[in-house]
Amino acid sequence: MAANTDSLYTIPARFRRMENMHILFWLLKDISWCLFWKELGIAMIIPTLTIAIVISWRTRHIASELAHNLAVAFWISANSFWMISEFLGFDEQSVWMGITGKQLSLIPFIAGVLILLYYYLLQRPSEIREKHTTTL
Repeated sequence: MAANTDSLYTIPARFRRMENMHILFWLLKDISWCLFWKELGIAMIIPTLTIAIVISWRTRHIASELAHNLAVAFWISANSFWMISEFLGFDEQSVWMGITGKQLSLIPFIAGVLILLYYYLLQRPSEIREKHTTTL
């Protein structure tokens, strides 16, 4: 019988509780956006984004987790900016060279995608090569 050589990633319970609260805050933010509850939606940006950053910091020693958690933080930033642009009425207005307020949210969306592309195209192949050479 062959031994399982897969690594195991575990999350301490106190971190898991924070991640679960993160989901609750994120849902409240998006429900507020959907129902156009400006104050609550904007207020929920702070805990949602803060926890995303804390989770990224706590997983900084694991490249795959860091990349994905940073992408989530950028996603929340983009999503929050888009929500604010709708709440404040500049989502469809040209704010710079024909670019609308909503389209400006593409900046953090693209940042998140670039982080994941870097991880999957450069970092992950390097990790696989290292693992392969150390097992030989």
